[in-house]
Amino acid sequence: MRIGEFATAEGGAVGSMRDGKLDQKFLLQGDDDSPNNYLLNVGLTGSGGWGTPRHRHNFDQIRYVLKGKYPASPHKIMDEGSVAYFPESVHYGPQDRPEGLEMMVIQFGGASGAGFLSTPRREAANETLKAKGEFNSGVFTWVDEQGQKHNMDGAAACYEEATGRKMVLAKPRYDDVIMMDPDSYDWIETGRPGVYSKLLGTFTERNTKISFIKVEAGATYNTGSRSQVDVLFMSKGNITVEGKTYGEKTALELTPSDAPVDIKANEESLFFVVTLPKF
Repeated sequence: MRIGEFATAEGGAVGSMRDGKLDQKFLLQGDDDSPNNYLLNVGLTGSGGWGTPRHRHNFDQIRYVLKGKYPASPHKIMDEGSVAYFPESVHYGPQDRPEGLEMMVIQFGGASGAGFLSTPRREAANETLKAKGEFNSGVFTWVDEQGQKHNMDGAAACYEEATGRKMVLAKPRYDDVIMMDPDSYDWIETGRPGVYSKLLGTFTERNTKISFIKVEAGATYNTGSRSQVDVLFMSKGNITVEGKTYGEKTALELTPSDAPVDIKANEESLFFVVTLPKF
């Protein structure tokens, strides 16, 4: 088991591949060589906002709005507390994130097995590309040796610079972003006193899951065993794990090899849970 705390997590700003200011805290990161490598971050939009053109990725994303409203596209607005699944190869945007928006995002390799490029490798590629061309409104523009001008989505350009290969997008499994309102789901008793769950959805043949777990004050949630990696993000509450206390915006990674652990809630605690795809 690994635990990442907001207060002590490393952070950074998204580079020039996008317009505006977006500060992030990187709570947990996976294995760069794994097909379900991932990054769980909490992002806060800075002064002047942050934006991207309409685009798509070769990896999956799940977003959980903590504060404010998030315009995934001009006609798809996520309210505070809402959740959305952004499947690989599916277009979204253009984004125009307002100042003060706070959102938890987990990005990970999707069902196709294309994997996920880690943030350090992406940002290093961003810096290299700045010497070859320029980023403007989320698009990378450069002139080749024959004097021909090229435009490419900034994220795709960073991927190709970092990996040395063309980005190949799998055939989309879904036709759009899937938005969910957790308040429309009922809490289900788990059989453990004071512990409740909400399953929001299961996706693709790789069994990716999105759910919530609520632990009442004084109750204990035992993580049990699992056959896939579970990543938990505590959006509110206070817990004790193995003698140490943690507050809100704490993330926990549980792998199939991890032994069951007791999580005691010192106050009512809410966990957003993503089960990563099984390969």
